[in-house]
Amino acid sequence: MKRASGILLHISSLPSRHGIGTLGLPAYEFASFLKKSGQSYWQVLPLGPTGAGWSDSPYMSFSSFAGNPNFIDLDTLTHQGYLTEAELFSVDFGQDAEHVDFDKLNAHRMDMLRLAFSRIRPETEAELDAFMQEHASWLEDYCLYMALREENNELPWCDWEEPIRMREEEALREAKLRLRDTIRFHAFLQMLFRVQWGQLRYYLKELGIRVIGDLPIYVPYDSADVWADPDMFLLDERCRPEVISGVPPDYFSEDGQLWGHPIYNWDAMWRDNYKWWRRRMAAQAELFDVVRIDHFRALASYWTIPYGEKTAKNGRWNRGPGIEFVRMLQKEFPDTQFIAEDLGLLTDDVIQLLEESGLPGMKVLEFAFTPGANSAYLPHNHVKNCVVYVGTHDNMTAAQWLEEEEEDAAFAKDYLGEATVEELLRVGYSSVADLFVSTMQDWLGLGAEARMNTPSTVGNNWNWRIKLGDFNDELAARIRKITERYARI
Repeated sequence: MKRASGILLHISSLPSRHGIGTLGLPAYEFASFLKKSGQSYWQVLPLGPTGAGWSDSPYMSFSSFAGNPNFIDLDTLTHQGYLTEAELFSVDFGQDAEHVDFDKLNAHRMDMLRLAFSRIRPETEAELDAFMQEHASWLEDYCLYMALREENNELPWCDWEEPIRMREEEALREAKLRLRDTIRFHAFLQMLFRVQWGQLRYYLKELGIRVIGDLPIYVPYDSADVWADPDMFLLDERCRPEVISGVPPDYFSEDGQLWGHPIYNWDAMWRDNYKWWRRRMAAQAELFDVVRIDHFRALASYWTIPYGEKTAKNGRWNRGPGIEFVRMLQKEFPDTQFIAEDLGLLTDDVIQLLEESGLPGMKVLEFAFTPGANSAYLPHNHVKNCVVYVGTHDNMTAAQWLEEEEEDAAFAKDYLGEATVEELLRVGYSSVADLFVSTMQDWLGLGAEARMNTPSTVGNNWNWRIKLGDFNDELAARIRKITERYARI
């Protein structure tokens, strides 16, 4: 990467009139704000479809390939004649402009999208047919899975009747016929998402702004991915997980983190030359310029916990696919840049894999100032080939960190001369690292109320939103000044 900077703001955090950020006009206005600010990158969280059962976490998605229907802009559908203003404003999507009300959103938004689908025009039907054919490799299974979830009252696929759960050929054929309209509805949503995302990406490219996406290393058990390709995961004869994902006790939790994803059958994946991963990464390469591989350390070694455990303590380390797998991705997708999320416990094998791959790792300033430690995250230990953050979506905002982590903040003051949000941002910009990514929460000086996620907690996460007036010309000028000062334009 050339020396540059960017801002992290998820699509859901954009302002909109209908409860959650979308791919509509405010997204374009934020793109223009990035340009005025001298930024080269817009980083987002995973864009897959989410659900209430997972507290609407973008890291728990029904599909590795599909887009989130919540991000389809309803105002755009109104302009296209699919909906009316009166219909939109008859629905309460939530009244808090600074937080998503997921309960109201999940209760009403899909109804609006079904109404739009009921008005599909003949020419759009033809476009949908072409879209379904073009993306059949993943879309067919995803849409059938979503239709079957609806038919089964949103029960996870492991609780469906055995013939369809085990993907018996006759049961699949009958379901495709029986659920044809629902299948087309979900395909329609994916087409709308791809069109709207594609238009925004074109605008960003015109501005010279690249998009950093985020790829969760694992996929949820209750997903189209696992249901469609069970042989690619470590499941028993009843298709139940044998072991599940997580990390041992660490900075975030003394019990570790019990994520609960099924574990890949890496032997089976190696035997078919990683076909599933090639398809998965191809979908990401269509969406993003740069892909951050979340929990990169699992490619060197990963923690598994027996299915049924209540915490992540009683697990063990397993060897990952290693450099061969990383080299495959680099060779297969030469136009896509990768960032390794190498946070957490870094054992020698992880450090070696990162060095051999040549990928930039991450440095988080909020992890740097542990009293008495010479952390790799301290500014004087930064290297050129890395990406620096004050904090990520999993961290406190800078203002909250300074207030609550008193010992670390005291060390930061001793090290930096002062401990303020502005100083932490300045240190990130002045770092030798090729890329510095800040968050909008820190530019606005927001505290705990704007934290995006607190790991190992359920509820009150992923819901922060920015107000439209917050990304204004005055702030853009302020960001541009420091960006120019430290040669990141």
